[in-house]
Amino acid sequence: MKPLLCLTLIWTFCLVMLGAYVRLSDAGLGCPDWPGCYGQLGAPDEAHEIAQASAQFGGEVEPAKGWKEMIHRYFAGGLGLLVLAVCCLLWQKRRQLSRISIILPLAVIIFQALLGMWTVTMKLMPVIVTAHLLGGMALLALLTWLAARSSSTPQLPSHLRPILIISLIAIVLQIALGGWVSTNYAALACNGFPTCQGSFAAPTGLSEAMQPIRQLGQTAAGESLTIHHLAAIHWLHRLGALLLLACLSALIWQLRKTSPRWAGLIAAALLLQISLGIANVWFDLPLPLAVAHNGGAALLLMLVVAALAQVLPVHQQATNSAFDATSPKHSGA
Repeated sequence: MKPLLCLTLIWTFCLVMLGAYVRLSDAGLGCPDWPGCYGQLGAPDEAHEIAQASAQFGGEVEPAKGWKEMIHRYFAGGLGLLVLAVCCLLWQKRRQLSRISIILPLAVIIFQALLGMWTVTMKLMPVIVTAHLLGGMALLALLTWLAARSSSTPQLPSHLRPILIISLIAIVLQIALGGWVSTNYAALACNGFPTCQGSFAAPTGLSEAMQPIRQLGQTAAGESLTIHHLAAIHWLHRLGALLLLACLSALIWQLRKTSPRWAGLIAAALLLQISLGIANVWFDLPLPLAVAHNGGAALLLMLVVAALAQVLPVHQQATNSAFDATSPKHSGA
């Protein structure tokens, strides 16, 4: 069970990174159809295949982008089989896991497949692509929870639960904002750090830029997005980073005495993620750093979810405290 869970978790993390690579290398529409690519199982790369695909679907056929998209789909299919196997085994050997926590990964991966299809059929509509990113992160979080709950006994005190939940909410919001930046191609709209377009104030057009139901590059009214709209999206992501920094700093402060190991891991991941975010702005979004920034967000999410899974239930902590109070070393026996 443990090796399979570990493999599935690593596979999911790699798939999240691969999805980020496909999106950031502008290969999200490398295949204009779904689930195949130009009507076949692989991307067309022979001259006659390219000519046939161009005649049938129109536009320029780019085999390199097509293969990136298809490799991503192959990996997603493999993950579906792994998740099915994990859920079946957990269902047979469930102990402290609820039924809903075992079934949820399957439901998420089915919905992820639909989002993958809609990403193509709706021509990279930002709200769909962002939801696809959040679905991948949700699956990663669920599998992390299952792995943490099934592999060891909870050890962290229950008073940490509120700050862990707040930190988790802050991470999810920041991932959503980061996805909105990426899917709207707004990562380079703020041409400086810490200011955005020479100012700390929000650029104009934030409300229009945050409208969810609109096409890529357009406002809800069908007009083209300007650089100010894109800068507003990026500015909001930076504001979210400050909120996340405050939440995780409070969490690390509370963890430092009860669990220095967890505090150190989360602090290191937070420092890495902040450094990657700044480096992406300074170095004009090189692809390796941009993909690594997605991985840093996934790592922070996994750490906080795993820590939350290790929090003792309130009744169990009360029982442990009562036992400690009556043990010989506390009673003076």
